Amino acid sequence: MTVSDAELAAFATSHDIISLGMAADEARRGRHGAQTTYLRVAEIGAAPGAPVAIPAAAGEVRITGAPDSLATALARVAEVAPQCGRTPLSGFSLADLEALALREQLTLRAVLEQLHAAGLEFISEAPFDRLRDARRSIEEVNIGGLRLSRLTIHQLPTDDMAALYRQVTLLQYDVAVIRAFAPLPRAFNPAVPTTGYDDVKRIALARLSIEHIPSIQVDWALYGPKLAQVALTVGADDIDGVSAVDDLSEGRRRAPREEVRRNITAASLEPVERDARFDVRA
Repeated sequence: MTVSDAELAAFATSHDIISLGMAADEARRGRHGAQTTYLRVAEIGAAPGAPVAIPAAAGEVRITGAPDSLATALARVAEVAPQCGRTPLSGFSLADLEALALREQLTLRAVLEQLHAAGLEFISEAPFDRLRDARRSIEEVNIGGLRLSRLTIHQLPTDDMAALYRQVTLLQYDVAVIRAFAPLPRAFNPAVPTTGYDDVKRIALARLSIEHIPSIQVDWALYGPKLAQVALTVGADDIDGVSAVDDLSEGRRRAPREEVRRNITAASLEPVERDARFDVRA
């Protein structure tokens, strides 16, 4: 489904969330059908020497937190990578690596190449609003031998969704490597307050505005099952951040895998588990 600039402008200013959601759902189904992917993640702290536990269910091992130096980042990757087996290893925010390179008077490419050589496969996220030079930094990820897991928004820089998504669209035209975009902010900005209504509208408008990024993503751990399920009906097609630990203490139906699959099915969609490479898992 192709939406004209005039239609996008009308949707951006409209309060008719039902029509907007229906249009976004049509666009999403035109691209993905009923298939909805989800990713189970094993999160590992960035501090060297911290315990490493990788459940067999993990489709991605993700090193979280900002490294205080390149040496500690490399040490942690070198510790974790041999324990991942065939499971993809991701880590770090591209914005944090930009800052690290600046502190240590290195090029970003040199930092990325060393992380790749240590065993890292993916950069976990590129927060669009925190990057010093989004196009150049994302290109350096590829040149450094790595891949980018997703483009994110750290803290909403503006309440003008249409303008923000135009910038994201132009970025993808330039780099052409962004596989997933998570449009909901990961941190609260008191200058740009948001509500559940705004979140739903943000997801829907992202799917309609940004044609060349395949997946619109919602974070299960950050936003929870209720918003995730609604997001799937208004344009989102991928769920990130599902726990890889199958805690059965509250019964099998409350285990993370069963809960996310049940929520996807309840939205009349087909759950498909993937790994960090977007390969389907059996």
